[in-house]
Amino acid sequence: MTDTSNTLPDLSRRNLLKVGVMGSAFLATAGVTATLSGCSASKPGTGMQALRDTDLPMLSAVIPAILAGAVAPEKMPAAIKGTLSSIDASLAHLSPELLKMTLQLFDLLSMGITRGPLTGIWGSWQKSSTEDVNAFLLRWQNSSLAMLNMGYGSLVQLVQMSWYGRKESWAHCGYPGPPTV
Repeated sequence: MTDTSNTLPDLSRRNLLKVGVMGSAFLATAGVTATLSGCSASKPGTGMQALRDTDLPMLSAVIPAILAGAVAPEKMPAAIKGTLSSIDASLAHLSPELLKMTLQLFDLLSMGITRGPLTGIWGSWQKSSTEDVNAFLLRWQNSSLAMLNMGYGSLVQLVQMSWYGRKESWAHCGYPGPPTV
């Protein structure tokens, strides 16, 4: 009879350090490669203050997954456009260091070399399904790696704050709007 019980892998301190070093080396190599090859644009996109053209496909795929249930399907295209505008305005007012860190997260999610292994989305964001994006978000939310948990939290909070700060979102949650003075 074979043992079918679930056993945890032998995770010693040495193995944990090896995984950490290899992961750090992978991410550093990807970042340096993107910077040297010009994949990571540093200029804002057309009509944007902070968001780059390379950030838009990823955010346009993630926003509907995060706002599902809060926005009617027929209003989603306008909600995506408005949320992108609010995200851009929010990022334009961040400190340079926080903006840099946020754009690094966007680079990590946008570059093919890191997007596939970290998100499970191997093709472009435009071709990803809602189920693929939901699986990515769930994977990061429940990850045992704190860095992925923080990335998930940052991404979700940024989208939600940008959406719920917009007037068109208030009716859904019963907020009458700020008092008039």
